[in-house]
Amino acid sequence: MWRVYLLLCKDTCIYTGITTDLKKRFVAHAAGKGGRYTRSHKPVKILYSETHRTKSKALKREAEIKKWKRGKKLALAKNK
Repeated sequence: MWRVYLLLCKDTCIYTGITTDLKKRFVAHAAGKGGRYTRSHKPVKILYSETHRTKSKALKREAEIKKWKRGKKLALAKNK
């Protein structure tokens, strides 16, 4: 199963990504090894995640969410 997730970063930005192991991926991000963006925008917590059966569906959903403005992402996280 693939997960699409939103992370709240220390500078209040929101990072969107996909993974098969959310806890492991968050630890990698926090250690500065999860992705280029989160090396300079340290993650504070996981705001939201959702499950998808295939990588393709997860990637499509990630791309959709990345286009959203901050308010819509926060609303998604709030309504989980």
